[in-house]
Amino acid sequence: MKGKMKIVKIIFVATMISMPVYLFADEMNSTLTQTNSGKMEMGMDEMTGFYGLYPMSREASGTAWQPEASPMGGVSFMKNDWMFMLHGFADGVYDYQGGNRGDKKFYSPNMIMGMAQRSVGESTFGFRTMLSLEPATIGRTGYPLLLQTGETADGVNPLIDRQHPHDLLMELAGTYSYQIDEDNSAFAYFGYPGEPALGPATFMHRFSGEDIPEAPITHHWLDSTHITFGVATLGYVWKQFKIDGSIFTGREPNENRWNFDSPKFDSYSARLTYNPTENWSMQVSYGNIHSPEELTPNVNQQRVTASVSYQKNWNDIAWGTTLAFGENFNSPGNTLYGLLLESTIVFHDTHTIFARAENVQKDELFPPSDPRDGQIFNVSKLSVGYIYDFPRWYHLKFGVGGEGSAYALPSSLDSTYGSNPYSFMLFVRIKL
Repeated sequence: MKGKMKIVKIIFVATMISMPVYLFADEMNSTLTQTNSGKMEMGMDEMTGFYGLYPMSREASGTAWQPEASPMGGVSFMKNDWMFMLHGFADGVYDYQGGNRGDKKFYSPNMIMGMAQRSVGESTFGFRTMLSLEPATIGRTGYPLLLQTGETADGVNPLIDRQHPHDLLMELAGTYSYQIDEDNSAFAYFGYPGEPALGPATFMHRFSGEDIPEAPITHHWLDSTHITFGVATLGYVWKQFKIDGSIFTGREPNENRWNFDSPKFDSYSARLTYNPTENWSMQVSYGNIHSPEELTPNVNQQRVTASVSYQKNWNDIAWGTTLAFGENFNSPGNTLYGLLLESTIVFHDTHTIFARAENVQKDELFPPSDPRDGQIFNVSKLSVGYIYDFPRWYHLKFGVGGEGSAYALPSSLDSTYGSNPYSFMLFVRIKL
């Protein structure tokens, strides 16, 4: 009975998320063609970015770039001089993690994002907000995910082999950019919360990773700062180059996922991005992060990341791939690296095939009371999955899918995880 109630809860929450999205999409469907009402449909190639005179499809999370060829979902419309966009998703997932440390759970990752933009002369103003009900649909203890580490559920014990939920408020940001000339622009971004200039586009917002129903185990090596309570970024765009730097709060969100954390602005980062063509995006970045983990407040971290993303579209086929490397220099503590390669291909807006391979050094696989805490283990994971999407209903996609994962672990972890653990997920999704 308890398991059935969990299923009902997920379906109920997914429905509550999808209904306002559907109602909004239905309203847009009935008004997009009514140009005399002040609303009109815009193609993504007609929209310029928040930070310069380039296609909006180049922009991903925070101030991060992706390949311009990346498809963008959601709905958009004009109202007077304002452009609005809405995008979101909700999944219902049955998660089975095998081996001695395995567990199973029904949960629902979800997100809804709204954006607004207006240009006045050479200036462009923008606003973004992103919300999630994961504090309710996943819960404080997160969902089972072998080899995942980082953050805490109760402020006392670390999360191990579990992925934490996102906060209710994932982003609340304002942007301003000034177009100096056709090739040059300067911009500012302020978020509470928001995302600093560090790492590649977040896994939830890059085409190669957005359809994968679980977080990467390299999350805290690449993009864990994507929800930061206090971010201020300045940047400059010249043709295909962008350089941006941030001051931000180093501490990751605490276990209270419904509230606002205190801003500190005690950390800083810088990133250089280059998009040589519409198909490629490359970045390198550095961050000095003050006391990121609540349970180890005396440990500071320096992070270096580098990534390359490629996007190719042809004949109703879209293919995106990301290769990313991150290294954390903990002081005091170990220096640890993480490597990710993920790829997604979508056929005719119906069939999606995805894969993600990761290799990462972990030193938090055991609680502080265990003598093996702090010992470095090199672990690897491979996940492969498929999604079938039904024909669109207005602007909504409904799909069903599955994913399987296998692991390569050192023999010293056999007694902890089992010699050949495996995992799988079955899920349904709604996507705008």
